[in-house]
Amino acid sequence: MKVIHLISGGDTGGAKTHVLSLLRDLNRSIFAQLVCFREGEFAQEAREMGIPTEVFAGRNILKVRSRLLDYIREGGFDIIHCHGSRANMMGALLRRPSGLPVVTTVHSDYKLDYLGRPLGRLTYGNINALALRRFDYYIGVSDAMVDLLISRNFPPQKFYAIYNGLVFDAKPTLADRTAYLRGLGAQVEPDSVVVGIAARLNPVKDMATLIRGFAQAAGRCEKLRLVIAGDGQEREALGKLAEELGVADKVCFAGWLTDMDSFYQALDINTLTSLSETFPYALTEGARYKLATVSTRVGGVPYLIDHAVNGLLFTPGDAETLGRYLLRLAEDEPLRRALGEKLFEKAASQFSLEKTISTQLEIYEDILRRHSRPKSRRDGTLICGAYGKENAGDDAILRAIIQEMREIAPYMPITVLSRRPMRTKLMYRVDAVHTFAFPRWARRMKRTRLYISGGGSLIQDVTSRRSLWYYLYNMRAAKRRGNQVMMYGCGIGPVLRANHRRLSAKTMNRFVDAITLREPDSLAELRAMGVDKKEVYLSADPALTLPPAPAEKVDSAMLSHRVPLDGQYICFALRPWKGYEKKLPAIRAAAAHAYEAHGLTPVFLAVEKFKDPEAIRLAAEGLAVPHHLIDKPEDPAVIAGLLNRMRVVVSMRLHALIFAAGQGVPLVGIVYDPKVSAFLRYIGEDLFEKLEDLTGENLCGLIDRAVERKRDPEAVERLLERERVNRDVARSLYLRSGT
Repeated sequence: MKVIHLISGGDTGGAKTHVLSLLRDLNRSIFAQLVCFREGEFAQEAREMGIPTEVFAGRNILKVRSRLLDYIREGGFDIIHCHGSRANMMGALLRRPSGLPVVTTVHSDYKLDYLGRPLGRLTYGNINALALRRFDYYIGVSDAMVDLLISRNFPPQKFYAIYNGLVFDAKPTLADRTAYLRGLGAQVEPDSVVVGIAARLNPVKDMATLIRGFAQAAGRCEKLRLVIAGDGQEREALGKLAEELGVADKVCFAGWLTDMDSFYQALDINTLTSLSETFPYALTEGARYKLATVSTRVGGVPYLIDHAVNGLLFTPGDAETLGRYLLRLAEDEPLRRALGEKLFEKAASQFSLEKTISTQLEIYEDILRRHSRPKSRRDGTLICGAYGKENAGDDAILRAIIQEMREIAPYMPITVLSRRPMRTKLMYRVDAVHTFAFPRWARRMKRTRLYISGGGSLIQDVTSRRSLWYYLYNMRAAKRRGNQVMMYGCGIGPVLRANHRRLSAKTMNRFVDAITLREPDSLAELRAMGVDKKEVYLSADPALTLPPAPAEKVDSAMLSHRVPLDGQYICFALRPWKGYEKKLPAIRAAAAHAYEAHGLTPVFLAVEKFKDPEAIRLAAEGLAVPHHLIDKPEDPAVIAGLLNRMRVVVSMRLHALIFAAGQGVPLVGIVYDPKVSAFLRYIGEDLFEKLEDLTGENLCGLIDRAVERKRDPEAVERLLERERVNRDVARSLYLRSGT
């Protein structure tokens, strides 16, 4: 494989480090050619590192383009890879005549690249913004950068994410920290607690917030000192701010440093206060030296730092919170040490240079496969359901369906009908159209091969007649526009009105090619309605396949809600419903019983964003035993991880039961809707009670029986095997549609 990398040649900072380290190591596996558009330090360093380097200088863009095109053709390159605004402009010009796939790595927010430079923003900034729209593929330096570009309507299915990696080898130990810091101009003593930052002094880095937060903490901790490594346009203003706040003698402006190893070894606390970032090297550099870290929650930072687990995060500009965190770390050396160790462990395993190189090679291979894929007039899948409403259960279903579509065809174009299309694009990296944008999704149906309706209970008329009409109409429209139509892992009913039952049966018999159902009750309801299709299969809810989030993400969610990690817990996942408030005494009695009889601390968990928080607060109100509330709903994978930490799950929410069942956690159901008992019976669970019949006594009895049960991995595998029917049927239809 031969890849040509284009860059202006005047780059500094993270982009320079990323490109040079990347190309140096890529050349051990492939041929990676560097082309700069000016001679200078960048090109010279590249040559010294053994990177094949050429300079194509000149002000005449068209002449440079012509020379470069000849060079690319003669060199037999496979991919053009661009970095930065000038390279992006050239890559856009080369894309069509070269016939090669062109990819750009976006190292920073292109709207902020020329902040404080109005002329540069007007010229280079606008040219770059236009050029970026013309690429085949994009690589964001962090998932957050990918999300930023998708939010600006870049095509979500053309993105990859990569992270700046480092070599985490041991470095020489700094001989005399105090002497080193004093040599920089810092007024330190051997017992000083030194806070540091390495960054350009420009508005995006928001050093003013750092100095304000530091001043607040230093007023209460005499040992604190701040060392700033870097220079820039705000140097004078920041110096004056330190004087105004009375900490000028505790703040050292060290200027540009070349020996960053010694700088990081001299610190106790690493900081970042940026308003915008991709994935800053400054944090992984600090992680290499096991530094406790405080950072703004921006860009890709939360992918490295799990709040309260391996670092502390705060909102940009919040100097007060920053000050509290700095004071807390200054006064607690064991905490600094613990956070630093955890950060090192994560960074070394997930953000090493070796990981970056392997990811980049995988991206190249994927681009070549995608680019050589035969083009077809019809391709892809359109997914319709109750999506974009910030419901964890529906989000989990959609995530599972998308994953299973990717297993069928990795590059399958996927479009989702969603009430919040942008949120759906960002969460799942697929295209999305508003649920009621009829002309748009009707046109899309003419290009897709497979239409999926599901999962969840879409065919019902209890909550709304209009939603039933909508889903039935869409299935009819999709079939008439040439799609294979599948109802995917659905629940059916209740459909109460006779005319609705006839309409539903007629639509499914005539316009649906295959139906998979999540439990037998739905099959019985279909047959009673008169659906006599042969291609109806029992499967299971797609959300069963949702894996829990990584342990550190779950730890962070627990610690953020002050739930100790070493406790024994019983979860109550509740929702408002008619008659719910009358049952609160029974729920409270059961929660108290679980604690007193079994040593299980109650955790009240909100699954749905808008309704559940108030419901769980009412349940916990006046409860005398220790308990916790997780009242800010998390990502579905984090919810699954939280449920996995529970000894028993008591739930009204169907998808809390599904998430827990997927991990074998003992269940107790509170049945507010027949779908809850239908699911529990289907998976062989018998511990449930109707909401209207619930008492403290019978709920305590169900909990006693659940506590006696152990997790059954074989039962989980049986459930997952049933769920795979959904994917297998979808694969059959998708392949059928291509013949």
